[in-house]
Amino acid sequence: MIGEFAALGAAVSWTISALLYKKALSETKPVSANIVRLTLTSVVLLVFLVAAGLIGVLESLPMSVVVLAGVSGVIGLGLGDTLYMISLKMIGVARAVPVTCTYPLFNLVWVAIFAGEPVTWSVALGAVVIVLGVWLLSLQEKRDALSVQRRVLGKGLAVALVTALLWSVSIAMMGLAVKETPTLDDAFAINAVRVFTIAVSFVVAAPLVDKSLGFLKMKKRTVITLIVGGIVALGLGWFLLNYSFIDTPQSRAVPISSATPLFSTLAGVLLLHEKVNAKIALGSIMVVSGIFMIFLI
Repeated sequence: MIGEFAALGAAVSWTISALLYKKALSETKPVSANIVRLTLTSVVLLVFLVAAGLIGVLESLPMSVVVLAGVSGVIGLGLGDTLYMISLKMIGVARAVPVTCTYPLFNLVWVAIFAGEPVTWSVALGAVVIVLGVWLLSLQEKRDALSVQRRVLGKGLAVALVTALLWSVSIAMMGLAVKETPTLDDAFAINAVRVFTIAVSFVVAAPLVDKSLGFLKMKKRTVITLIVGGIVALGLGWFLLNYSFIDTPQSRAVPISSATPLFSTLAGVLLLHEKVNAKIALGSIMVVSGIFMIFLI
């Protein structure tokens, strides 16, 4: 059960980071936030690698693993997480997180296409439940305290779905990388490579992707919030997911990690004072339930 608990730990970590990101995004733009988050988190991970004596592990990783981890970082942390932050800013934690957590559904598609696995009745039923859950999340109450306009809501949900697609590709690549070198130290080193690659890419491309150089004008408290969020999500959350792949099949670990909506919905109500009506609550439950039906029945 260690792998399953690690995957659940990843879900909790990503819930905490979502709350921190939402707070930081009230004072900065998503692209600027992601540049700061990735750059400073990569520095923290590098310091930890040196302090823990894991530089040798990093140097011994096969080139195929380094490439998989690097490309996974560009797709998942660069493109995916930037879109994730945009969706958080547009439609809030309670709506964005459940939709982005449909990424296991896309993983199922990759398995069916490239591995030729059959689609069972539980898979079909789970897909229907997920679609209905997303539909419920898209409905808007007239007195919605989030005050999200219908047009903005639609765009926010679309951005969240694209995020889920990119994350599914990134996770699949990380699963392949970890399987090639299945040890605890390797799992941490692989995650570090993933973060390093996109951090360097973002620093180089910063003048192009953040023309106003907002990442240099950020308030200290916003920077601190993003660093803590990055350490929790990228350092701890992704390490736990990578570790879960060592002892648990992806088909089991990935849906467990997608339980984030259950935690984020509650946190959105208690900590961010977001309005979560019955439709949003039921939609969140249906999304997670559908994912579990696909992979665990």
